Amino acid sequence: MAIASATLGAAEPFLIQQDWAAYTPEQHATWAELVGRRMPQIEAHACEEYLQGFEQIGLRTDLIPNLADVNQRLRPRSGWRATPVSGFLPPDAFFAMLAARQFPTTTWLRSRESLAYIPEPDIFHDVFGHVPMHAHPVFADFLQHYGAVCAALTDKEALEKMGRLFWFTVEFGVIRQKGKYRLYGSGLISSQGESTYVVEGGPEIRDFDVDQVLNQEFSTSEMQPVLYAVESFDQIYEATREAEKRLCRK
Repeated sequence: MAIASATLGAAEPFLIQQDWAAYTPEQHATWAELVGRRMPQIEAHACEEYLQGFEQIGLRTDLIPNLADVNQRLRPRSGWRATPVSGFLPPDAFFAMLAARQFPTTTWLRSRESLAYIPEPDIFHDVFGHVPMHAHPVFADFLQHYGAVCAALTDKEALEKMGRLFWFTVEFGVIRQKGKYRLYGSGLISSQGESTYVVEGGPEIRDFDVDQVLNQEFSTSEMQPVLYAVESFDQIYEATREAEKRLCRK
């Protein structure tokens, strides 16, 4: 059943309720297996802010998240909430939700036969991968501003460049902390293979440079040969402001 909202425009047809009671014991067990597979590497290599966020929003290792419970903890911290949606959103709907501090969150969970990889986001990727970072105030502000900038863009090339900024931060971002590379991008956090590739020194990791990032093409179907490391999350917030200046010129 769709939920109407006066502020989300193009996203309204995609809004649903999460029927948490409908998840089966098998699905909860699959969630527990997914989390159990990831936590040793996450605890060793994720950034401090992700690990803090995981605790702050009350994620459990044994049960699929109840988004209402997650939001009770998340919204007072950053104004964000994980909003259930029916599936993949078109860009205008996606950006409208980010601009409103609502993260579109799928409610289905992959099967046990697809633990390692699925082509589309599920609740594991969306919540385990993304949402803990939304408890961090600077990252939260960055993501909202990113959505607002993209929602105002109409030029296809400019949107493509902004998509690269999202890819190399929100999805495949790394940060230097205490002399080491730490993971914060959801594509790394939620994927054993992608994370292992980074931890074992597979990609070239460059210093984050907004112009390089905006012009760095990528493939969604292979391991990332190049990543960009930031020194702080203030850096990606400022990068969005710089990208806005470059791409929104009249």
